[in-house]
Amino acid sequence: MTFAPQDSSATNMPGMPGMAKAYERWVNSKGGINGRKLRVLTCNERNTPTGAADCARKAVAEKAVAVIGSYSQHGRAFLAPLEAEGIPFIGGYGVSSTEFQSPLSFPVNGGQPVLMAGAGHQLGRTCAKVALVRPDTLAGDSLPIQLNAGLKANQMPEASDIRAAEDAADLFVQANEALAASSSGTSGKGGASSAKDGKDGKEKGCVAAVLGARTETFFDAFRRADSQNRKPQVSSVLGSVSQALVDRTGGKESPFEGAYVTSWYPVGSDPLWTQMRNVISDHAFGDNAVDPDDSGAQTTWIAYTVFSEMVKRFKEDEKLTGRSLTRKLNQSDPVQTGGLTPDLSWRYEDMRAVAGFPRMVNCRVTFQVVQQGRLMAQPGGEPSMDMTKTLEMAPRSS
Repeated sequence: MTFAPQDSSATNMPGMPGMAKAYERWVNSKGGINGRKLRVLTCNERNTPTGAADCARKAVAEKAVAVIGSYSQHGRAFLAPLEAEGIPFIGGYGVSSTEFQSPLSFPVNGGQPVLMAGAGHQLGRTCAKVALVRPDTLAGDSLPIQLNAGLKANQMPEASDIRAAEDAADLFVQANEALAASSSGTSGKGGASSAKDGKDGKEKGCVAAVLGARTETFFDAFRRADSQNRKPQVSSVLGSVSQALVDRTGGKESPFEGAYVTSWYPVGSDPLWTQMRNVISDHAFGDNAVDPDDSGAQTTWIAYTVFSEMVKRFKEDEKLTGRSLTRKLNQSDPVQTGGLTPDLSWRYEDMRAVAGFPRMVNCRVTFQVVQQGRLMAQPGGEPSMDMTKTLEMAPRSS
């Protein structure tokens, strides 16, 4: 099964179940996985705890052997029913901290924690001060801690923490707060003046917005609020900003032009994505929700790659169930994902010592920037960076 919210008032991820169905058609057109036909169930999680639990119960009722490449903020709601039946959760989007705690969860990326820590590194090299605009939710409460870990690693003060309702339609107040915080000489706590102001070339104020589907709403308000044309450096993470969003908001004329973006994966134009793009072209059948540049679809592709590689490790007469698949995932040698991630393995020795996130095995991020209306690798820096040490030094955030 693959589930994700669709048609909700907050973040929607229709490309994830769409990608799963395309993968199903592709695999079955080749004779299945080692002769086993793949049947993919999809479910609308609706961005509610009840919806998430309903999807998990549907997976149990339909005897799914895994939930793969799915999105939900409500980890406790959906993981409890899966754990009771021994059904593994492979390659969730990483927005819920529970995905990095459950022994039945097998994450393929570092979720929001590594994106936020990576954003702190990306901004820490440029900014004199940073304002973070984020959802006023339980999941959102950990974002400042993780961003500040990346800032601290670059000898930067903590970011100003600006909260917004998850389904807010008007973010003008937060836009003005962010402008004020990024242009003042105060840090996010206690009003202490930043010692870095004007030094080491760090003279810019920076604004990071991580609001999922409401990120566009925020930056529209932000552009209108910046009447003095101060143009602070703007920043976000994949999932809140995408190539489709840049295209929709004007391409080269988009308010995201010049924005820093932190991702888990290589840029969408990288040849490493060629096979996924071909599968979408040949098997998505005009489903416009399946965008090869979308981080949700990319995560689902990687998660199904892991699942397929694990199924290939079963003998022909070996019974494939949720529990037997979980054992295989816990004991197997690393899985290759064609260079899209480091080799992935969830044995005990592969876990990272990140407080609150014991299931984390991949802490890699890539640094990108919007140039000429396209998401591109950020020039002049590392193409990717491991956030393990940064997160290991961060306070527990879950």
